[in-house]
Amino acid sequence: MTHVVSFPGLGLEFTVNEVALPLGEWLGFGDYSIRWYGILIAIGFLLGMAYAARSAKKMNIDTSRLFDAVIVGLIGSVICARLYYVIFYPGDKYIKNPMEIFKIHDGGIALYGSLIGALVFGGLTAKLRKLRVPAVLDVASLGFLIGQTVGRWGNFVNQEAFGTPTMLPWGMASDNTGNIAVHPCFLYESLLCLAGFIMLHFFTRKWRRYDGQTFLLYIVWYGAVRFFIEGLRTDSLMLHMVELRVSQVVAAGCVVVGLILLFVFRRKTSLSGCGSPEVMEAVGLIKPEIDPALEKSTIFGDLPEKEESVQEEEAEAEKEEKQEALEDGEEKPEEPEEPEEPAKDEGIKEEKAGGEEASQEGEAEKPEEKQDKKGKKEKKSRKKSKGK
Repeated sequence: MTHVVSFPGLGLEFTVNEVALPLGEWLGFGDYSIRWYGILIAIGFLLGMAYAARSAKKMNIDTSRLFDAVIVGLIGSVICARLYYVIFYPGDKYIKNPMEIFKIHDGGIALYGSLIGALVFGGLTAKLRKLRVPAVLDVASLGFLIGQTVGRWGNFVNQEAFGTPTMLPWGMASDNTGNIAVHPCFLYESLLCLAGFIMLHFFTRKWRRYDGQTFLLYIVWYGAVRFFIEGLRTDSLMLHMVELRVSQVVAAGCVVVGLILLFVFRRKTSLSGCGSPEVMEAVGLIKPEIDPALEKSTIFGDLPEKEESVQEEEAEAEKEEKQEALEDGEEKPEEPEEPEEPAKDEGIKEEKAGGEEASQEGEAEKPEEKQDKKGKKEKKSRKKSKGK
């Protein structure tokens, strides 16, 4: 089925066909075909998987076990997407004919149902495979945003999920809208999901402080986006008892719960992979960053140019202190010898005393010498007198 889609305010017009590959027509077995809606969802899923596989290394998640959780989550998402649609479908179509529930190829799935199924089934599998569930949810939420960015263009091809009439320049008109310009809700959601992916990608790499924080931000972001867009749509599923849009109620609940949990865990710091460098350093995922100028020793290495003179002076002062300490250490062993000095003094005193005694003896001997000299002189004088 083809549609002529135009954007009157922009002067654009396109012809789109819902069917990509009419297999039944080519092979002659009914009206089975492959549609662009399914192809675009598959492309979004594969891109999300590729991103998750690449991010798993940075998040320290085992890729093979992660894929186990993704595959089980994919199966659960399809089942829950269909059940969500059937439960809130207006009318008794599926009550009267329960077998219609299994005709999923005729259309009828809900995005919120697929997210719930992926989270429940994928989360349980991750737990059984002994993965850190909060970290897995962080990776999965970014993959969801990629899938939603691409998959919403399937609504454009099918010309569905559009909004109320608008006079804005980008209003979209087609045969399904009655050729009246309406809000292109698919485009709003696709662009906002892309913006959310970009922001949360960089947040996860640089500022995430604990496992699960990205997921909480995702449910707040997407909840706010979906609440806004759902208010513009004309084909929303409604609660049976109350005139409220189901998706708006779920979206509001996600925003409230997400904000409460973000507040409760605001001081939490627990990472198993990439995130805030400060937290990664605190939990031992990376080594502390040291200023290159401070890596070298301030005594033996090169110093920063600006502080070179000051540092040199400090280094010289430290060396002098060490030398003085070493000199003091060398003199201390000689201190015990000091008690021997009195002995030397006593020897000196004895020598002095001996000298004094010798001098006294010499002085004592001097009168005797004088008497001897006198006696010798008297003898000589006697001899002379006898000779005469």
